[in-house]
Amino acid sequence: MSAAPVDGSCDPRFGPLREAFAENFSARGEPGAAIALMIEGRVVCDLWGGHRDAARKTPWASDTLVNFFSVGKAFTALVALRLAERGLLDLDAPAHRLWPEFAVNGKETVALRHMLSHQAGLPAIREELPDGAMLDWERMTSALAAQTPWWTPGVAHGYHVNTFGYLIGELVRRASGRTLGEILRSEIAGPLGADVHIGLPQTEHGRCAEFLWPALLPEKPEGPPDDTTLMKWNTYWNPPGISGAGWVNTAEWRSAEIPSTNGHGTARGIARVYSALAAGGMIDNIEILSRPMLAAAVEEQSFGPDRILERTSRFALGFQLPQDGRPLGPNPQAFGHFGAGGSLGFCDPVAGVAFGYVTNDMGPRWQNPRNKALLAAIYESLAA
Repeated sequence: MSAAPVDGSCDPRFGPLREAFAENFSARGEPGAAIALMIEGRVVCDLWGGHRDAARKTPWASDTLVNFFSVGKAFTALVALRLAERGLLDLDAPAHRLWPEFAVNGKETVALRHMLSHQAGLPAIREELPDGAMLDWERMTSALAAQTPWWTPGVAHGYHVNTFGYLIGELVRRASGRTLGEILRSEIAGPLGADVHIGLPQTEHGRCAEFLWPALLPEKPEGPPDDTTLMKWNTYWNPPGISGAGWVNTAEWRSAEIPSTNGHGTARGIARVYSALAAGGMIDNIEILSRPMLAAAVEEQSFGPDRILERTSRFALGFQLPQDGRPLGPNPQAFGHFGAGGSLGFCDPVAGVAFGYVTNDMGPRWQNPRNKALLAAIYESLAA
């Protein structure tokens, strides 16, 4: 496999990171990607390479945007946490105080904390929805409001792959009168100058990379499924395009707000947000979260068997925490969020690290050799 050109800048100290990024193209099948590393608020590596289209004719550029999937869950959480520290949201109040329609079918005790930590019991919608319904906010939130939890809220956790953003976003909307994407833009991304978006303005669509979605999709189980099988299937495929299949490269998808799933941005933008978090919630006199709220946000909330992923997972309030088999470097204080395909945003406050990685390929989701190589190279460089 021939190497793709890599552009950008990298401090010589982080040569191993540049090499690992280049090897992602030459040895690990990367089609197009970008990385950005900040140390103590200073950009030390800002690289991009490969191509932004399936035909591999258009090079990735410094400002290329791409769908980073669940990396956006952390930004979704940041918006909710900002409202919580202002008293507009309460982590532990029943959600139905703001969302009266939600108080049915065993959800009367569900709180924002349950939603942020994947304990709400609502990873999937049972009602069969037509393709494209994920673009209709009212349709999705109404279905979730009517839903009976798949398990008793608070007694277990399971990754709310695609419903996470609708649940939290509806509380944000009712508490503030604004959408989650609007608040992200005006209160976090805008002030920081971070190129990250939930609900991408039409004017920015021309910068988007084509996401190379797999041609083959899983087949729906034959016959009447048991409840657990139905829950897992519906998590990813009800409505059929909720994970992005068939939609991810369309204008409708890019413009919509699907906060769990359709965030767009650059690696540099992701790293910029995490640079503030690595510094305790403030950088360059711009505070995106108070230090006490950030400390609460990264406390473990759920850890153990995940009812959706069928493996161990570990969550704080909207952030993924390190665990055996999926560390974020050597320091347990690190936190962040992975996205489908291997995209990643995280910070390590101990090492002063803030990092973003974006790709336009659906690589391995759990053990991704590309982001593992990048993580190893960051700490190899720091140790040199």
